[in-house]
Amino acid sequence: MTKKFSNEQASHNISAQPRFHQKARELQAYGTVLHALPLDLEEPVRLETTEQLNQLLADTMTLRDLYKKSHWQTSGPTFYQLHLLFDKHFGEQSELVDSIAERIQMLGGLSIAMAPDVAETTNIERPPRGREEPPVQLSRLLDAHKIIISETRKMARRASELGDDGTNDLLVSQVLRSNEMQIWFLSEHLVDVGLARAKEPSETADAA
Repeated sequence: MTKKFSNEQASHNISAQPRFHQKARELQAYGTVLHALPLDLEEPVRLETTEQLNQLLADTMTLRDLYKKSHWQTSGPTFYQLHLLFDKHFGEQSELVDSIAERIQMLGGLSIAMAPDVAETTNIERPPRGREEPPVQLSRLLDAHKIIISETRKMARRASELGDDGTNDLLVSQVLRSNEMQIWFLSEHLVDVGLARAKEPSETADAA
């Protein structure tokens, strides 16, 4: 009799019905870091670093999305090459986004995540919704890279001063080097050479 009652009571307590529309207080406020982490990095150091990394994250997310926009909207004789190149760089920037965000979380902070917050935070100029010519797309991407590289160099030096070797390594070995490589590939597409006819020596002299 006791066993039967226990089974009936358990069946009333267990339900396969999903619980929708749940809400609760935030576990952690944005702009804070967890107090006690065995990282050998003081809380003020982690606060400063996560704030800087969130700026870099917002700019990297913006650059990533700018690459996807360019991938979809590029045109002209070099469409195929640029279409593939922009998508390749998009994938590489996506990996950087994940690495930067995870570093912020490792340090006890909270990574910026939603598009409206990113738009409010980024230092990169917002492009128009319409299609731009490939040279303008390339120039816009290069301007964005320049902003990120400038930030990254300053942050890497500061991380080294603060003794945050992990962040310094991320910034130099991943963020900086990836952006430098992508700048090289983009810049070569802006060299003014013909696709089907080489310039005569006299034309080159006149242009100079």
